[in-house]
Amino acid sequence: MIPRETLAAYLDDALSEVETAQVEQALRQNETLRRQLGGLLQERDRGEHSVGAIWRRRRLSCPNREQLGSYLLSVLEPPQQNYIEFHLRTIGCPFCQANVADLQMQQRESEPQIQERRKRVFDSSAGLLKKK
Repeated sequence: MIPRETLAAYLDDALSEVETAQVEQALRQNETLRRQLGGLLQERDRGEHSVGAIWRRRRLSCPNREQLGSYLLSVLEPPQQNYIEFHLRTIGCPFCQANVADLQMQQRESEPQIQERRKRVFDSSAGLLKKK
């Protein structure tokens, strides 16, 4: 049986790919588990407002993308650098790990790749900037 905490993490998209697949497989096979997940969704819809729930939902302990970039460049003060290291390695925050992976990928891009990405972003939003 999947614990309630794991179902909550599943709803928060805070599980690894393997864990997410396991939960989804269990949900397909177990009506009781689907009802439990439905109950958890109803509780959230009513608004669970405990400090812990708000902290997890808003990811208040997660560094922002700028801080993660500074972490990768090793330009933070040691306490901040150590906290982000702990957050990524020990806690294993999947949101921050994904941000770091994206930032690392961007660091490896060549100048032509960077220009092409910028052009695609500009082209995709140019229509939004035209006359209203």
